[in-house]
Amino acid sequence: MASKDERLALNVAGAYYVDESCVDCGACPATAPGNFRRCDDTGTSYVYRQPETELERSLCREALEGCPTESIGDNGDET
Repeated sequence: MASKDERLALNVAGAYYVDESCVDCGACPATAPGNFRRCDDTGTSYVYRQPETELERSLCREALEGCPTESIGDNGDET
């Protein structure tokens, strides 16, 4: 389960985030490319834009559920 205390600084503020346990497998940017990106410098993925539509929220939820390291968190409206 993702930890808010280990949330990556690259993430934009909002409900979804990626934490330090990310191994940059590429699954989340492949699943929700409008919301996740990879960072070559850190070797992690991160949320660059929070979901705004039902489709984007659905894709982010799919990315969260499919994350092999459980590095994606969703804390509602918390930042």
